[in-house]
Amino acid sequence: MLFDELRLPPGSQFKVAYSGGLDSHVLLHALSVLRAEHRFSLSAIHIDHDLQTASAEWGRHCAAICTKLDIQYVVKRVRVAGIEDEGLEAAARRARYAALAAALVPGDTLLTAHHCDDQEETVFLQLLRGAGVAGLAAMPAKTALGHGQIVRPLLGFSRAALYAYAQEHRLTWIEDPSNRALHLRRNFLRTEILPRLTHYWPAHSSMLARTAHHAAEAMGLLDEVAETDLAACRQAVAHSPQALSVNALLALSMPRQRNLLRYWLRRQGFLAPAASQLEEVLAQVQTAPRSQQARVCWPGTEVWRYRDLLVAMPAQPAPDPALDVVWDLRASLDLSGIGRLCVVPLRGQGLSCARLNGKSLHVRLRSGGETLMLPGRGHHHVLKKLLQAEGMPPWLRARLPLLYVDHELAAVADRWVCAPYLAGDGEEGLKIVWEPHVSSVGTPEKAR
Repeated sequence: MLFDELRLPPGSQFKVAYSGGLDSHVLLHALSVLRAEHRFSLSAIHIDHDLQTASAEWGRHCAAICTKLDIQYVVKRVRVAGIEDEGLEAAARRARYAALAAALVPGDTLLTAHHCDDQEETVFLQLLRGAGVAGLAAMPAKTALGHGQIVRPLLGFSRAALYAYAQEHRLTWIEDPSNRALHLRRNFLRTEILPRLTHYWPAHSSMLARTAHHAAEAMGLLDEVAETDLAACRQAVAHSPQALSVNALLALSMPRQRNLLRYWLRRQGFLAPAASQLEEVLAQVQTAPRSQQARVCWPGTEVWRYRDLLVAMPAQPAPDPALDVVWDLRASLDLSGIGRLCVVPLRGQGLSCARLNGKSLHVRLRSGGETLMLPGRGHHHVLKKLLQAEGMPPWLRARLPLLYVDHELAAVADRWVCAPYLAGDGEEGLKIVWEPHVSSVGTPEKAR
């Protein structure tokens, strides 16, 4: 199945997500046997969520098994955040897959031990949360992950079949006590609900796995439609390759808008929005032009609408509005949530070294009402209006570093140098470079 149905070439680099439980041990053991017949690289990755007191002991067990099977082994410890917002299962899963994705290099294939019963449980849970086609498609047999791909070769096998294999080969595995915690929805479904279906529907696992297969085919067709729509919505904002054009999006029917937004977010690796969050994004798209900017957030994700742009980016902590940091310019300056500032010595450009005269700069954020005199202009400009004219998006404005000499504004990040501080022709100057932590999608060329 590995090399035929899943079309994985011999000589592949396989990494097994090895928890130490029954399922992953069976997969690891079976692959160690196949390795003698087929030429492929095999290693194991164990994720320690640090949620159980015995987690370190489990790591040692996995290391011992891998040593016995002559398999390279690595443990990745993760911090599970966002439990209050997402729930324990979802937060742990997100942390786990982020660590697994980070461990893959181009050409790697991550193998997981998900089986037919897991697929059935996933379909049921998706049904109960009102999921659409993407949710009912459940877990694909093969999909991209990080720089590699994830493959689930055991989806055609039942939990009972894996148990029989483990018994036959006298395998030892970890029993995670959390698997018996009935307050967790998957465990309750597995223990209390699904066994009762067997009397009337003895083949319920394979039947629901078939449903997932049909949904996956339908999802493939929806993705083809979304890819066409994505190209049209990006062409209209070619200067911002990761953004969507709001006007082009509005030209689509509402079902196609929803389909495209889900696809666009998934393609960028963001957590799928809940139905209410997706509708909130659509509401911002429909907003009249007088509301030129809006933001919708969910764990790990921010979606901004600004003018004709719709932009998705990783969620960022809000900067400290009272920021006031002294920068002596001798080294780059990293500011949390704002970015990195550094200088490049140039003649006739940037801040005048003579005007600074060894003084330190204070880095602050906008508080409102700032004005500046631009070179060659006979009056002061309101900074807010300059930023609007430049089309600087709001997610950058909130983090825009202002450089002060004492209490006098000298420069606005790497956008403008105030006339009194601008280096003259042939004069030694320092050009400011700002590398923001947030996306600069949609930002126009910097003013000269």
